[in-house]
Amino acid sequence: MCTTCGCSPEEHHHDHGDDHHHHNHEHDHVAGGAAGGRKISVETDILARNNRLAVGNRAMFAASKVFVLNLVSSPGSGKTTILEKTLRDLAGTTRSAVVEGDQQTDNDAVRIAATGVPVKQINTGAACHLDAHMVSHAVAEFDLDNLDLLFIENVGNLVCPSSFDLGENHKVVVLSVTEGEDKPLKYPQMFHAADVMLLNKTDLLPHLDFDVAKCRELARRVNPGIVIFEVSARTGEGMDDWYGWLGERIRSNC
Repeated sequence: MCTTCGCSPEEHHHDHGDDHHHHNHEHDHVAGGAAGGRKISVETDILARNNRLAVGNRAMFAASKVFVLNLVSSPGSGKTTILEKTLRDLAGTTRSAVVEGDQQTDNDAVRIAATGVPVKQINTGAACHLDAHMVSHAVAEFDLDNLDLLFIENVGNLVCPSSFDLGENHKVVVLSVTEGEDKPLKYPQMFHAADVMLLNKTDLLPHLDFDVAKCRELARRVNPGIVIFEVSARTGEGMDDWYGWLGERIRSNC
């Protein structure tokens, strides 16, 4: 989607084994020369189509009573590490599955598979976000009726995924303390769209000039209702509070 997120106009590539699905983003232009011409944006139509598909996804998830989270962050925030630890710690009490989104490689999907949880990889190629259509194809391989929790790990990007509803119950934004406390103001749409913020890598705070209170204040300036957990996926600090929130939402979703 060139007009909204800088994706290549070339097709997205969805990794569905032998059943690859491709689609093009179309762009309409009105001729008139460099000075008088104007481009008609198709952003509204594309987002409207995605939202219709997301409604279908949400209904499908609700019918199976699956609680769905869309994990979003910039690259390197520790999103996959949080996911690995969460899946291992909840094993035996929560039936989980994961959709992994990346532009290339299945590196993260391999890491998730090592936890014993079912995982489906989506490679988006030049595209910088997942959309509802991709997710609907990916989850077709899961037995949703035998799941409690579905994580969708989005492509690392704090801009584009904020605009795309995937049918999830909540967006969860991961922000690491190595990124700077001003990220909620720099990328307000993402923090406004998220219901939860995981402030990760808190074990590094003694070595950084990072103002946790300021970060929390800025996040709540953008989104007064955002729930914030300070966590370290490496040491486990704060993860029990995150698990408590998950458990409450999963039970209420049943």
